[in-house]
Amino acid sequence: MTRATAVRAVLAVAVLLVSVFITLTMSPRLGLDLQGGTRIVLQARDTATVEADRETTDRTLEVLRQRIDSLGVSEPTLTRSGEDRIIVELPDVQDPRQAAEVIGRTAQLTFHAVEGPGTEKPEEKTPDGEPSDGKTPDGEPSDGKTPDGEPSDGKTPDPDTVPDPDRLTLPDEQGRLLALGEPRLSGAGVEDAKATFDAQGGAGWAVSLEFRKGAGQDWKKLTGEAACHPAGDDRRRVAIVLDEKVISSPQVDPSVGCRAGLPSGATQITGSFSADEARDLALLVKGGALPVPVEIVEQRTVGPTLGAAAIDASAQAALIGAAATALFITVVYRLFGALAAVALGAYGVISYAALVALGVTLTLPGLAGFVLAIGMAVDANVLVFERAREECADRPKRSLRSALTTGFQKAWSAVADSNATTLIAAGLLFFLGSGPVKGFGVTLAIGVAASMFSALVIARALTEIAANSRFVGDYRNVNGIARPGAVRTWLVRKDPKLFRNPARWLVVSAALVAVAVAGIVVRGVDLGVEFTGGRLVEYSTSRPVDVETARDSIAAAGFGDAEVTTAGDGDLSVRTGKLDNDGEHALRTALAEEGGETTKVRDELIGPSLGDELRRNALIALGVAVAVQLAYLAVRFRWTFAVASVVAMAHDVILVVGAFAWLGRPVDGIFLAALLTVIGYSVNDSVVVFDRVRELWGANRRTPLDTIARRAVLQTVPRTVNTGMGALFILVALAVLGGDSLADFALALLIGIVVGTWSSVFTAVPGAIALERSAKAPPPPAPGKGKGTPRGKARATRRDPLDNGARV
Repeated sequence: MTRATAVRAVLAVAVLLVSVFITLTMSPRLGLDLQGGTRIVLQARDTATVEADRETTDRTLEVLRQRIDSLGVSEPTLTRSGEDRIIVELPDVQDPRQAAEVIGRTAQLTFHAVEGPGTEKPEEKTPDGEPSDGKTPDGEPSDGKTPDGEPSDGKTPDPDTVPDPDRLTLPDEQGRLLALGEPRLSGAGVEDAKATFDAQGGAGWAVSLEFRKGAGQDWKKLTGEAACHPAGDDRRRVAIVLDEKVISSPQVDPSVGCRAGLPSGATQITGSFSADEARDLALLVKGGALPVPVEIVEQRTVGPTLGAAAIDASAQAALIGAAATALFITVVYRLFGALAAVALGAYGVISYAALVALGVTLTLPGLAGFVLAIGMAVDANVLVFERAREECADRPKRSLRSALTTGFQKAWSAVADSNATTLIAAGLLFFLGSGPVKGFGVTLAIGVAASMFSALVIARALTEIAANSRFVGDYRNVNGIARPGAVRTWLVRKDPKLFRNPARWLVVSAALVAVAVAGIVVRGVDLGVEFTGGRLVEYSTSRPVDVETARDSIAAAGFGDAEVTTAGDGDLSVRTGKLDNDGEHALRTALAEEGGETTKVRDELIGPSLGDELRRNALIALGVAVAVQLAYLAVRFRWTFAVASVVAMAHDVILVVGAFAWLGRPVDGIFLAALLTVIGYSVNDSVVVFDRVRELWGANRRTPLDTIARRAVLQTVPRTVNTGMGALFILVALAVLGGDSLADFALALLIGIVVGTWSSVFTAVPGAIALERSAKAPPPPAPGKGKGTPRGKARATRRDPLDNGARV
């Protein structure tokens, strides 16, 4: 065993031990779509005086935290997203009506002086357009009396004290109109408000107020001015207003003298409060002061059974898919394939431990990404083994260890480029995705890093140790790389002239694109509620209900525009436009009349502004994906290769979208995650082919490009097929076992892998050949012969990795 192999083995063991320890001692953070609960996204809005920036949003978040804490929800999570959004996660909350009501109180809390009894604003105006001052709604002169016909203080009011009808006029707790002055104090000045019970004095429940230093002086001045009016006069009252509603309008106690006012710590609001009323009032006063209004732009509720079923299905798919992948690579690569399967198991432990240790919230798309990455993790091993097979075929007498080492060295370029393109797709998912889709980007990125470690450290250490064994080296049928595979042997024997006429392949690809575009135009793309706005609710009923019966029941309840379809095993999916939580409750009640006990399985509410934003971000994500991949490939390869790869990538995207249009499947955020993954996979395949084209063309500069391309494709087809099979095993298991939650995701990726494999060979390569014919640029330099590299030096560096240079 060499020193490098020993270092890799020790590093692999150390990382595995740490990963196993983390796996056994720590639990993952599950997103609400897996554990069940409600997720609400709030958008802070500007007011005439306050801008919804980072600072005001943070203060709004703290106020909302106080409100939500009062609900008694276990372990709620509130975080700011961007400059002006707040994400609220409420585990185990299945009926979000109360939470949405508490959160949705958007107005600012204000304190007003009462200027007297209010009057309805006159509807008639003078000829010059000014309000007819002093008139009642009937046009009669105002007598200054209350709506009951009695003077407010038993006297005819002085004309100077008659309230201006343009001032704010609101009904008090008993429904009597009050004319209010300008806001004298905002709820931001309230430091604390709590319900107290006075057992000794017999006052019962009350609300004690404490104000901050500056606000306390304003409160003292406000109550001091009110105390200058006689007891029983409306003007001796102070109105506390929230959401244009008077929540309390207490009289200043007769014991308080004129201009004296109430100090902050001695203020109590008394009345015939019950315990619940006192607590509610205290909550409104303390938690009602939002620095800026907020609007619910997204609300998602997932039942606990759906999340548990998704976890079970994903675990089964992972086990079945991983077992099938391990069996497949063992059959193809025998002993070395079995060692790669061991590394694959290590990959699963390491990537899971990384997710847990980093505190990543595991969402449903993230879980799917974790499972998918298992199938894609064999890619690097397949690349290495195929290159090692080529080395053994070219030089049959070289040692197994030497061939394996050369395979790792020559495969490194393709491994690095293919994983870089996948990381680009993961980064776009994280930065441009929304909600749970971000989790898919995180797990995909962690999966790429873990797969690189498992292939280049763990699998390499295991295979190098095995290659040092005389038994493994002598019995070539055992190790799996000393003889070429069946696919490669068949292709070499047939030697098909694939690119004698490359234009025909481009015509076939164009025809496929035309069919896909026809589906998009004729059938249309069924945009999910995430992109259109609206509400989508899935229900499970105790008695079977057919779609027509459910539609009639919902229409009879006043929801005639609702779309009703089946979902899952007998569940019902209802999609509507604007529907609040009370409306959803009424809709569920209507279904319960026909279906018995009705349980909400899933609930998604997307505001129209957020739907427009998500749709716009999806298009931006696709555009950025094309631009970034083009830029990366142009730097790493020739511009002709880059353009051909991007054309193939666009071809794959159109075919996947067109297939979903023809099938009538919804296009939503999870579909976008699958589409961006298809982009990464498509470019990944093209990179492997063009990496081989570049290598062969540089070594044979006078050979026509179509011949070079044919050789490159025939040499890389085994890798493409073997890697694709690993991903297909996982995706088929997800499609069969994942249910509705993951079926569309798996279907999009299945279609994407098939068309991506096709396009990397029959779209990207013919496109590059056509572009090269017009470009007339010189072939790339030979490997190791970059600009300024002496010929002899380049040749001297290309010796057997085990040759130390000593000669006898």
